[in-house]
Amino acid sequence: MNNSTIACIFDLDGVLVDTAVYHYQAWKKLANSLGFDFSHAQNEQLKGVNRMRSLDMILDWGGITKTAAEKEELATLKNTWYVDMINKMSASEVLPGSQELLEQLKSRGVKIALGSASKNSGLILERTNLTHFFDAIVDGNSVTTSKPDPEVFLKGAELLKAAPEDCIVFEDASAGVQAAIAANMAVIAVGEAENLPGADLFIKDLSGVTVDELITLIAHKTENK
Repeated sequence: MNNSTIACIFDLDGVLVDTAVYHYQAWKKLANSLGFDFSHAQNEQLKGVNRMRSLDMILDWGGITKTAAEKEELATLKNTWYVDMINKMSASEVLPGSQELLEQLKSRGVKIALGSASKNSGLILERTNLTHFFDAIVDGNSVTTSKPDPEVFLKGAELLKAAPEDCIVFEDASAGVQAAIAANMAVIAVGEAENLPGADLFIKDLSGVTVDELITLIAHKTENK
C-alpha cells in the first residue's frame, strides 16, 4: 500500500492546537455574567459539542431559562470574547508533534482535511500558521449536524476524493471517535483509552505516530474486514 491511498482528517481543538482554555475562559465569563460559576469538569463535558448545544447545557447547569432569541445573543457574546482571545494566538500554541506530522504527511503526498465543529477554524489555522497544510476544511460553517453524527468526516473524505475506509481520523473527544467509527474510518485518539472507547490507537500527542504506522493501520483494518 502506498501513502497516496490513505487520507488524514484532523479535529482541531485538542489535537492540533489547544483552544480549550479559551473556550473555558469565555464560557466561564458568560456563566459568571449570568450569576453562576462554571467548572473545569463541566467544560470537559463540552468537548466536541457545538456552540448552541454547549450553551443549553450551561444554562441547564445554572438553572436558567432563556428564549431562542436570548440564546442567540448569549452565544454571539461568548463567541466575541472567544474570538478576541484566539486572535492573540501564535504558532507557539501548536501542540507537540502536530507541525512535524503534518509536514511528513504533506511531503509524502498524503491528502489532509480538517474536520472540526469550530466555526473559527479558519482564524485559528491562520494564527497558528497551519492553513497551508490542508487540502480541505470542513468545520462548523459547512455542516448541519454535530459529532457523533459522521457528517463532518464524510464531507472531508468527499472533498479529498477518498473512500471512508482509507481515511484516518485524529480525535480527542468521545463524540468525535464515535463519529469516525460511524463514518467507517480508522480513528486515532489523542488521550486516554478509558475516555475514548473504540479508537484503533491511543497517543499522548501527534509525536506518538509516524506516517508508516498510519499506512500499516489502514492495511491491517482492510485485511481484517
